[in-house]
Amino acid sequence: MNKFSFTQHSSIKNRLARAGTISTPHGKINTPAFITVGTAATVKSLTPEQVKSTGAQAVLANTYHLHLRPGEQVVAEGGGLASFMNWPGPTFTDSGGFQVFSLGAAFGKEISKIASGDDSSQSSSENRSSHAQKAVIDDQGVSFSSHLDGSPLRLTPEISMKIQHKLGADIIFAFDECTSPLADYEYQKQALERTTAWAKRCLNTHKELKKTDKNYIALFGVVQGGRHQDLRRQSARELVELDLDGFGIGGSFNKDDMASAVAWVCQELPASKPRHLLGIGEPIDLFNAIENGIDTFDCVSPTRVARNGAAYTSTGRINLTNAKYKKDFRPIDSKCRCYSCLSFSRAYISHLSRSGEMLGATLLSIHNLYFITNLVDRIRESIIDQSFFELKKNFLASYY
Repeated sequence: MNKFSFTQHSSIKNRLARAGTISTPHGKINTPAFITVGTAATVKSLTPEQVKSTGAQAVLANTYHLHLRPGEQVVAEGGGLASFMNWPGPTFTDSGGFQVFSLGAAFGKEISKIASGDDSSQSSSENRSSHAQKAVIDDQGVSFSSHLDGSPLRLTPEISMKIQHKLGADIIFAFDECTSPLADYEYQKQALERTTAWAKRCLNTHKELKKTDKNYIALFGVVQGGRHQDLRRQSARELVELDLDGFGIGGSFNKDDMASAVAWVCQELPASKPRHLLGIGEPIDLFNAIENGIDTFDCVSPTRVARNGAAYTSTGRINLTNAKYKKDFRPIDSKCRCYSCLSFSRAYISHLSRSGEMLGATLLSIHNLYFITNLVDRIRESIIDQSFFELKKNFLASYY
């Protein structure tokens, strides 16, 4: 059975930032690394070859969505996730835990997992009891109403593990409760305790299923605890006691102290195992996460904003649907070497985006993924050559 490992190569003195390599049955991931999201075993509007051209090393798919369509058995019969989608590298699957939040407390409301200002001081009891939500939590698992047709769906730690093993990704996550940033302290503590209990159940099922796996599947536990230092550290310490291959940091954060929350967790986690931050992709957050010990992270933002006409550039984000770009014949970013920047103008991509042409989303997705992936690659090199803080200062001054 092909194995899984993490090796640290470089670090920054007096900081948690490090560069390393994760080895998986489907190849290596040089870290820090941005993991491209392909929710339904596809990165929207892109072929696997186009995704690879952006520099992507790995992709992450969604357990909940693949369970609904086409079903994990179909993916298994197709050779597993990587073979099914013709992806030539490592793959991740999340546990379905994020849907506990997005179809539960956040359903039908404008609630993000990242709070700002005093938003996170509000209670979420009203949100948790809403009759409109499509996810209802109990200590054994979560009952969903399918967002597709309303049919009932049940996810438990055991079911999540069985689905993910069928999908056959290299790295999978324990089923957790992703909390709302509006949740009060007592509920965050309750969710943390539930997540730890679920991680133990996931691990037991995972060990049984590993006995028949062709390749080694690595299981990451997910740290919860919201914005509270004592809860984050408690969650991390409890998971460290388990026989896990790595760790994810999930749940909700306050925008102003996310870096501190990441540091609290990484200070508790062993240096010998990789750390993944779930659902983070804003440039300043990438720098702060890496500085405080994160090895990999994923986010849908690069492709999501692309479908709305937005592009990342070295001087900040722009929206090409704005009228001022109709006759702007410069590349999206003159410093970028991606296919879209080397081949097309802002004016052309603006025309595509304003006209609703699919090619617009494709070209902007290629650029945005290249931009973020290349940025993280530069951060990796800056850790190796000890120029991290110079790169951070110069990039953020230009971008913001």
